[in-house]
Amino acid sequence: MIGRVWHGWTSPANADAYEALLKSEIFQGIQDRQITGYRGIHLLRRDLGDEVEFVTIMWFESIDAVRTFAGEDYEAAVVPPRARELLARFDARSQHYEVKVEMDA
Repeated sequence: MIGRVWHGWTSPANADAYEALLKSEIFQGIQDRQITGYRGIHLLRRDLGDEVEFVTIMWFESIDAVRTFAGEDYEAAVVPPRARELLARFDARSQHYEVKVEMDA
């Protein structure tokens, strides 16, 4: 299993709109692509006072599945134009981690 980690930051004024866009359009659009090996996504949010940080962790069975999602340069961030309008800044590249242990409570 591969975890694809990405960070984006927005203003407090845009944070709710950005979160709503992710939930209603972007995440659904990823789901609708029916990528073989895509296993889901987690969204994390943290208020930092003058900005709000978002972290997405996408789950894939393999780097090949990540490439199907992101393209040959699979580390490049995939940030749709509407999301870019709401973000103040974001990671240009995503990080990929191999999951070594999964333990449920």
